[in-house]
Amino acid sequence: MNRTKLESAISAFVKNKKANAAYYDDNWTERKERKAYYQSFTKDKLLAMTEEDFFEYMSRLWSMVMWGNKRFVVDKLIADNGFDALKKQLAELLYGTAQFEKRWNTFLKSVKGMGPSTISELLTYTNPNEYILFNKTTILCYSYLDVPDMPKYNYQYTGKKFAEVCAIAKEISAALKAAGAEDYDLLAVDYFLWDEVLPLAEKKEPGNQAPVTVTPKTASDSKSLHDEIKEKLVAIGELLGFESRSEVKITTGAVVDAVWEAKIGNMGKAIYVFEVQSKGSIDSLILNLKKAQSNAAVQAVVAVADEEQLAKIIRESAGVIDEKSLRTWNSDDVLAVYDSLARAHESINKLALVPESF
Repeated sequence: MNRTKLESAISAFVKNKKANAAYYDDNWTERKERKAYYQSFTKDKLLAMTEEDFFEYMSRLWSMVMWGNKRFVVDKLIADNGFDALKKQLAELLYGTAQFEKRWNTFLKSVKGMGPSTISELLTYTNPNEYILFNKTTILCYSYLDVPDMPKYNYQYTGKKFAEVCAIAKEISAALKAAGAEDYDLLAVDYFLWDEVLPLAEKKEPGNQAPVTVTPKTASDSKSLHDEIKEKLVAIGELLGFESRSEVKITTGAVVDAVWEAKIGNMGKAIYVFEVQSKGSIDSLILNLKKAQSNAAVQAVVAVADEEQLAKIIRESAGVIDEKSLRTWNSDDVLAVYDSLARAHESINKLALVPESF
C-alpha cells in the first residue's frame, strides 16, 4: 500500500471533518444508526424473522438502493432459495463458529442473489471491528492506494481475498486512529474511503491502475465467470424495465442463457436473446442462437464474450446465423454497463420520486 497517498488522504479527511463538522456528523450518525439496527439482531432473532421482517432487514442496505422495487428483489431471494434455508445460511455466515473463509465461500456457493457487496455489508454492520464492505468502491479505492491483486470478477471475491482486504482495512483504521480520528472501526474506514479516497480514485490520477483482466485458469473459474456475466445480463434487463430471466427455453431444443422480454400491449412481445461464451467450443452457442432466430418474437440474438472469442463467433457463424439480427457484446462491457446503471439507479432512487408502496 502506498503510505504517502494514504497519509495525504487521511490528513485531508481530518482537516475536512473539522472544517465541516455538521456534514460529517450527519453522515456518521446515519452510519451509526445502521450499525445499531443490525447489531440489535442475534442468531435466534434472525432465524425467527417473518418475511416482512426480512424485507425490512434487507431493504435498509446500501446495496439495495439501486432497486426501485425492493419488494420484487426480496421476494425473488426468498423464492429462489427458500425462506428457512436462506435464514439458516445467513445466520451461519454472520454468527457461525466455523472458519470465516469457509463460511463466506459456502454462503456464496449456496445462496442465489446475494453477492459479496451485500453480504460484506451485513458483516460490517454486525462486526465492524473485523469486516469492511467488499465492493467496487473498496476495490477502486484500494487500487488508487496501490494495493496489488485486487479482484475484478465475482469469482475472485473469495473468503481468502476478503480476509486480505479486511487486514488492509485494519491498517488504515490504525492510521486513522494515529491521526486523531475519533471513530476508527472498519465502518469508519469505509466512510473515509468513500468520502476522501473515492473522489481521488475516480480522477484516474497517475498510479491509479484499474484491476487487471484475468483469464479464468480453471473450468470452475470459467463457469463462475459465465454465471456472473449471465446474472449481470439479467440484472441489466431488469434495471432497463424488461422482464428478464436466465436459462430460458426459447424454442424446441434451445435453452439460452438470458432473455429480455417486452410486452407490447395485447399484441404480443419482443424478445432479445443472449448467449454467453467464456471458454471452449462455440458450436453450442452458434446452434442455440440459430434456433432462437426461428422464434418470430425474437428481434435480435446477442453473443457475449471477450474480443478474441467474439471475432471467432462472427467468423464461424457467417452463413449460419442471420447477420442482420446477430449482435455481439464484449463481456467486460457488460460488467461496466451494469456498474454504471447501478450507480445511476442508486442516485435516482435516493430522490424517492416513487413511494415504495406504489
